[in-house]
Parts: sequence; structure tokens; C-alpha cells
Amino acid sequence: MIARIVLELGPWSWWVLGLVLLAAELVLPGVFLVWIGFAALATGSLSLLLWDAAFWVWEIQVVVFALHSVFAVLIGRRFVSSSVGSDEPLLNKRGESLVGRTAVLEQPIAEGRGRVRLDDTTWSVEGPDLPIGTRVRIVASSGRHLTVERA
Repeated sequence: MIARIVLELGPWSWWVLGLVLLAAELVLPGVFLVWIGFAALATGSLSLLLWDAAFWVWEIQVVVFALHSVFAVLIGRRFVSSSVGSDEPLLNKRGESLVGRTAVLEQPIAEGRGRVRLDDTTWSVEGPDLPIGTRVRIVASSGRHLTVERA
């Protein structure tokens, strides 16, 4: 069945597949089908040049398409991942976003541990022993614990 479709459409079958994949990317966005669509268009371009060659059977075309797909996805991922940035890189890293802020100790730091209140949350802190009410600066974050020093 695949051989019949490829023979009837000729090298244009890859162009049709490429355009269908590019259109599918518009319907199902995810920036993945676009690279496979480009691979199909590249295979179609190669098919236009090699269509009359005896070795250019549909099995070879599928292998070439698979190789083009792998390379297109790898290059595409590198291109997209290097260009994507965020205006708030610490958005989902709440503890790290607190580094540099100052707070007042709600519980004294005794034996290296205490508590501070920042906004609506009470945080465990680690640092030198300090009395309640001391102003501290957050210097590091490790999970749910903050490291502080006297401000």
C-alpha cells in the first residue's frame, strides 16, 4: 500500500506529508511536528533529484526520512532551547527568589536553627545563634530551609 501511494504521487508524496505535518503543528502546537515536517520536505527535495535512480526505492526513502527527522529534531531542540528565556527565571523557585531579602527573626536561632516570617509564610532558617527580633539577610536557599546572616 505504501509503495503504491509513493509510486502514484511520486516525489510529491513527501511534500504532501511535510505540508500535512506543518499544518498539524498549527492544530496541535508543541514545536515538534514542525521539525518532522521539515524533514519530510527535505526528503521530498532529495526525491525530486533522485526519483529516476534505481536505488531510490520507497524503503530507502523512509530510511532517509527517518534520518532527516532525527537530525531536524536534534537541531530544532538546540535552536529552540537556546532562544527560550523567561522574564522571571525564579518564578517556580520560591526559596531562591528570597535570597537577598531581609527579615526579622520570629524565633531565635538556637543551635543553628530558627524561624522568620516573610510575607505570609514562616520559613526555617539556619545560621549563627541570634536573639528574637534580630534583622537577618537571606544568603542562600536549600529546599525549604534558608541560610541567614545578621543584616
